Amino acid sequence: MSLDVEAVRRDFPILATQSRGRPLVYLDSAASAQKPRAVIDAMSDFYAEHYANIHRGVYQLSAEATRRYEDVRVRVARFVGAPDPNEIVFVRNTTEAINLVARSFGDVQIGEGDEIVLTTMEHHSNIVPWQQLAERRGATIRVARIDDEGVLDLEHLASLLGPRAKILAITHVSNVLGTINPIREITALARERGVATVVDGAQAVPHQTVDVAGLGCDFYAFSGHKIFGPSGAGVLWGRMELLEAMPPFLGGGSMIETVSFEKTTWAKPPQRFEAGTPDIASVIGLGATIDYLAGIGMDAIDAWEHELLAYATDRLLEIPGLTIHGRAKDKAAVLSFALDVAHPHDVGTILDAEGVAIRAGHHCAQPLMEHLGVPATARASLAFYNTREDVDRLVAALVKTRELFG
Repeated sequence: MSLDVEAVRRDFPILATQSRGRPLVYLDSAASAQKPRAVIDAMSDFYAEHYANIHRGVYQLSAEATRRYEDVRVRVARFVGAPDPNEIVFVRNTTEAINLVARSFGDVQIGEGDEIVLTTMEHHSNIVPWQQLAERRGATIRVARIDDEGVLDLEHLASLLGPRAKILAITHVSNVLGTINPIREITALARERGVATVVDGAQAVPHQTVDVAGLGCDFYAFSGHKIFGPSGAGVLWGRMELLEAMPPFLGGGSMIETVSFEKTTWAKPPQRFEAGTPDIASVIGLGATIDYLAGIGMDAIDAWEHELLAYATDRLLEIPGLTIHGRAKDKAAVLSFALDVAHPHDVGTILDAEGVAIRAGHHCAQPLMEHLGVPATARASLAFYNTREDVDRLVAALVKTRELFG
């Protein structure tokens, strides 16, 4: 299936707007992707004609809102290959999902002297919750190396999965380098050694087909706002046998079976982990997002983004003094780079004046920046609504930056 990029662009209203008096070139989808009209309309329609609280009302409007909400759970499960919709827990974002696992599963599984294994390329959201867990439980953090191309050293990783290792938390796709990690191979290594695996899929689900059951992991997390859906709706998938054994992360309404002043018993998953009133409209929007992506086809999205990545890589390397960080053969459409004559923040500011939106900074990956020996990078992250013309505008703006600072 081929991708009609111009037709796709017409689905995203913001791409027809201007920035600094110029047509907008949006190259920051790794931070947060833009939203198609289908998602915007679904949320507006829900608020205008279908809104009520869920799981607790006996009247028709509440029952209908509950049905819509739970139907999204079924569609999400199908979209990511989850065997059981009840393994899908709705959260706000990937960060909350990982914190849930660290606080619930982690507090039970990790004890003094145990080890939690991470990698150099992790986002802060997949570092800080594990550090907090290690501090609470007297555990140790171990970190797997990457090479100069941004590829994970699998031999070093395997050497860290010793008898003290209990959890391996790893990104599927690096938000800085674009590196796609071989998750099936990695989870097989961990499973042989009895190590539980938590996968940060925030940068994978927007770009490729994901089959959580086939990946062999124990937990998988991603955010709605990065897959062209609303902020406020994220997903944690976990194996049912693990979810059933985990205590709740938050206490309150909806997550209980019975409550008395003497004792409270918990609801079954996923309700056990969904305390209080959720962001119902954002979950409805997430369902619309999944329908939209399924209609286009993830294979078509993947093919176009890889073609665009190859084009953008070649064009950027034409610019003197530009270094691309992350040159793995298997990578997503993320380009982090440095220009020798200007700080990344200055690069981002000048590109903004040209109507080109990129990200500049440490990208919530300060340990990786330290490994790269830089304080920050500029990052252009591509999506299936980007074009070669967008890349050309980026390159022209970078050439202008070099002239200004050169």
